[in-house]
Amino acid sequence: MGLVERKLKVFYRKTKKGNIIKVVREHYLRDDVWCGYEGCGQCECEKPTLDMPDISDSTLVPESHLIMIDTNVALHQIDVLCDDSITNVIIPQTVVGEVRHRSLPIYKRLRDLIETSAKKFYVFTNEHHSECYVEREAEESANDRNDRAIRVACWWYKQHLRLCNQKVILLTNDYANRDKVRAMELEAYTTREYVSSLKNRPGLLDIVASGEEDKGEDTITQRCLYAPHWSMDKIRQFLKTGKVRQGCLKTSRNNFLEANVLVEGLDKSVLIQGRLNINRALNDDTVAVELLPEDQWCRPANVIIDQEKQEEENKDKEEADEEAIKKEDDLLAAGQGEGELQPTGRVVGIIRRKWRQYCGIIKKNEITESLRHLFIPADKKIPFIRIETRQPDLLYDKRIIVAIDSWPRDSRNPKGHFVRIIGPVGDKEAENEVILLEHDCPHTKFSEAVLNCLPKMPWIITEKDEAERNDLRHLDICSVDPIGCTDIDDALHCRKLANGNFEVGVHIADVSHFIRPNTALDKEAQNRSTTVYLTTRRIDMVPDLLSSNLCSLRGNVDRFAFSVIWEVSPKAEVLSFKFCKSIIRSRGEMSYEQAQQRIDDPNMQDDLTNSLRNLNMLAKQLKKKRIDAGALVLASMEVKFHVDPDTDTVVDIVAKQHLETMSMVEEFMLLANVTAAECTLKHFPDCALLRRHPAPPHSNFEPLLLSAKSQDIELDVSSNKALAESLNSVTRDNNPFFNSMLRIMTTRCMMQALYFCSGTLEPAEYNHYGLATPTYTHFTSPIRRYADIIVHRLLAVIIEADRTYPDLLNPKKLADLSQHINYRHKMAQYAGRGSAVITAIASLRGKTSEFDAYVLMLHKNAIQVLVPTIGQQLTLYLDKREKKKEEKTKPTKGAEPMEVDETPAPQFEFNEKELFVKCGSVIIRPFDHLKIQVTVDTSDVQHQRVVSKLIEPVIPGFSVPPLKRESSESKETTSKKRKK
Repeated sequence: MGLVERKLKVFYRKTKKGNIIKVVREHYLRDDVWCGYEGCGQCECEKPTLDMPDISDSTLVPESHLIMIDTNVALHQIDVLCDDSITNVIIPQTVVGEVRHRSLPIYKRLRDLIETSAKKFYVFTNEHHSECYVEREAEESANDRNDRAIRVACWWYKQHLRLCNQKVILLTNDYANRDKVRAMELEAYTTREYVSSLKNRPGLLDIVASGEEDKGEDTITQRCLYAPHWSMDKIRQFLKTGKVRQGCLKTSRNNFLEANVLVEGLDKSVLIQGRLNINRALNDDTVAVELLPEDQWCRPANVIIDQEKQEEENKDKEEADEEAIKKEDDLLAAGQGEGELQPTGRVVGIIRRKWRQYCGIIKKNEITESLRHLFIPADKKIPFIRIETRQPDLLYDKRIIVAIDSWPRDSRNPKGHFVRIIGPVGDKEAENEVILLEHDCPHTKFSEAVLNCLPKMPWIITEKDEAERNDLRHLDICSVDPIGCTDIDDALHCRKLANGNFEVGVHIADVSHFIRPNTALDKEAQNRSTTVYLTTRRIDMVPDLLSSNLCSLRGNVDRFAFSVIWEVSPKAEVLSFKFCKSIIRSRGEMSYEQAQQRIDDPNMQDDLTNSLRNLNMLAKQLKKKRIDAGALVLASMEVKFHVDPDTDTVVDIVAKQHLETMSMVEEFMLLANVTAAECTLKHFPDCALLRRHPAPPHSNFEPLLLSAKSQDIELDVSSNKALAESLNSVTRDNNPFFNSMLRIMTTRCMMQALYFCSGTLEPAEYNHYGLATPTYTHFTSPIRRYADIIVHRLLAVIIEADRTYPDLLNPKKLADLSQHINYRHKMAQYAGRGSAVITAIASLRGKTSEFDAYVLMLHKNAIQVLVPTIGQQLTLYLDKREKKKEEKTKPTKGAEPMEVDETPAPQFEFNEKELFVKCGSVIIRPFDHLKIQVTVDTSDVQHQRVVSKLIEPVIPGFSVPPLKRESSESKETTSKKRKK
């Protein structure tokens, strides 16, 4: 037994330059490939994966049986395979290869199932089995050859397990393949047939994906809404001729009927408007776009169109899909802006789908017995999804996950299937999980393999460690962080030298000492790439033993650090620096407030306090130099939520206070990062991991410039220095928040800062626009950022404290890693903001609140405002929708006539060129101060939303009166009456 035959596989490949090369690969066939079944008796497998199944739960296959799946089932029924009831599954190697080629996300989920021992999923290496390998026949497609290989593998199992009387069935969604299997006297069923037969899993049928993905674009014969998608061959042909363009589709946040596609060769993105032109493409899909003639080009709409609001308005009207789409197109036409025309096009094909699983809720169906329901995704960029479920009562008032199966041409919405329940709507854990899932933030528990990489406790510093590191435990080092911080990755010290200069040290947790390259711990940290901070929860990048203990630079304990030490003149000029691995003992973990109190208290003259004062003095000079060089001081609406841990309710919301100690720490972290960037770039010019911040194109500033102009302000955006000077010079005596608003709006004009590999860009592109520095990286937070770990490893090689490894010095690998880290970092930011929104809504629920607000953006039908008190952006609609809704739900008493509001509906005039909204004598411009009333609409318990109403300025028929404040006298009177 063993090797039977060696075959040569020959195929031809076209290179990027157009050359054709011949590739020859050896392919070995063996007769000793194991079946993986425990009761086989013929194979010499030490630890078989498949065991003897219990009594069958299927009425279709009452005998105990093993399941084999084909590629179609693996690709489209992965959610069914994930169910606990589906075990003892054989996956041919052919299937694994096809899935890997066609869908990497599905492949990763399939690998996870294979590696989960409880699932008992066995990969059968049929492609190297002498009796199962099949050659591709003449004029046979690759897909047909693979289907035949799977059928042969199923036939082999039947013969092989005949002696032990073990049945094997094949699951396939391909009806033609099923019939061919049955013709070989084998048992085969579709997934729906098999799942329907499971007696104890009736709910599993909801998870079965519909089979409509197998239908071609041209197989639907009834009347269709959408044009058919072009084939890939046709798309490739027209891409070469330039008649169509390729790009990633981005749906507007404010208008679900509008999207943009950024394509090469055009200065502006291609505007796509309306359902029919978007043509079933979803946000982030890679699409083929055909440009419309210039006389059909449009301007972006200046109205906010919310998908849920549109459905809500039409819920009482049974309109045909064609009529509903016509209404949407009319709404877009009425909201046409007055700006420049933009290249406009339509989607003619989908090059690559970016479908994923979506979180959300299902809308209650008024027909109780109906199986069909509408799923409302949490992501407003995603269209509503039609699903079928036999258990709607279990899903109402729950956050659930749904996957899209198909989007037929005759359906206004995509079709999908239910995957699982997350939890009740409003539940803290459920809402947090929705945020993490929607933003693709890994949040599962660390695996056993990862935990096995951690050091054994108790952890001690050995003599070898002391010999290899600089002992800095004699220095007055301390950490300064926010209150309650447990993952302390930085500490500082400052002492005066005999020559009058200062020695300043920044000491960073030496996480790279504990996370060694290519271990399970390293791979998990790399996958997560960043710690995610929600308002009530932190999802660590590394296990708690490292993040809050061994790597955290806590007070009065010995810790490993990676230190950078400068000699600095009294004028904050850096004279020299050195990096070293060290051992430190922090004198204390201080909060910003505690450090500030020490600095401000003249009675405190100890060494640690004087060290803080010197650091603060130097930091002020460093900051002035940065700003003089053109660094921007921007702003954001950061607030801190104080949550009662017992009741899980928000007890207070406070604006983040800015202290000098915050700026002190920030300046030295920036200096450490710049020093690390310069050092790594000098020694590794082709593989330094840096961070750049591109200068925004002038078009990014246009909304800001127009808003500023409406207030008679001219901003100079020609350079970062000119912009910084403009921002510093603008104030308004009657609006103390004006300059902060201006900086917040400027922040929104900025490009995203990105990690990159130095060998992939020209040095002129390394610049960091916001910090006004030619090179920059991240070195100071390795507990919560994987990029910092890579920088630590490079620096360790430079100072000869550690060895390098191939991937560290591979520019391509580093470039790919940079892209992954950028994605994770962006998603973590979005997740944090989403968590703040949910917490803010929770704080407003069940009461009516009044806030000061400031105008951020004006639209034809809405005003977007910033509310500093709760740190949120809210929308104030300029129509009567909310009022109509209140009147409709207001109860009537008997036969009494209803009171009719005789006040005429106010007419709003929107001037897009001069940017103001006018109603009568009231004119509202950007940055204006408003007084608003805020409530949370709980009429739909599944999807609560914030409702904003205007108090001031007063617009008759639109504004609402302020809340009545009870005087202390009336309160006393009420209290006395109650006592009586």
